[in-house]
Amino acid sequence: MQQNSQSDGVEQTENKKLNFLMLKKLLVIAVMMFGFGYALIPLYKQICEITGINVLTPKDISADAVVNSQIDKSRLVTVEFDANTQGPWRFRPIVASMQVHPGEMAQVVYEVVNKQSYKMDAQAIPSYAPQQAAAFFKKMECFCFKQQTLEANEARQMPVSFFIDPALPKDVKTITLSYTFFEVGLKPEASKTGP
Repeated sequence: MQQNSQSDGVEQTENKKLNFLMLKKLLVIAVMMFGFGYALIPLYKQICEITGINVLTPKDISADAVVNSQIDKSRLVTVEFDANTQGPWRFRPIVASMQVHPGEMAQVVYEVVNKQSYKMDAQAIPSYAPQQAAAFFKKMECFCFKQQTLEANEARQMPVSFFIDPALPKDVKTITLSYTFFEVGLKPEASKTGP
């Protein structure tokens, strides 16, 4: 019986040693896997650079040589600017018109002056002529995207950055961009008259 308990003790000690050895091996494998995963990023970049795969910008192209191929230099479109108001303020474009190549980024500035003695919230709504041009007139930045808050007697210049889609039909040579600028919300009590 004593010999049987000694063999069980030896077997347990042997199992503990084997388990500890297995734990060491698993830890080494886990550390190696982490290291390999960490090294994959620079290794992947080196392989891509050597083979020429997945290179976003070749090294031999200078920034000056890059040209936007989406600009149609073969034609010009005249863009006319218009402004309409519904309220006691001044609203107008700085220039009446400009010529742009389809695909070329352009910018126009509209000026608004709040002639009221109180703060107001206003919104601009665009319209286009001819109406089919609306689908080809792409605004990147515009004051019409959100309501504008103007303090009493405040003057502000607001830009519109846009481009004309090169897919614009060739027969459209002039586009009119018109904004209607109107007050939103209620006027303050001080401005109301009557009993």
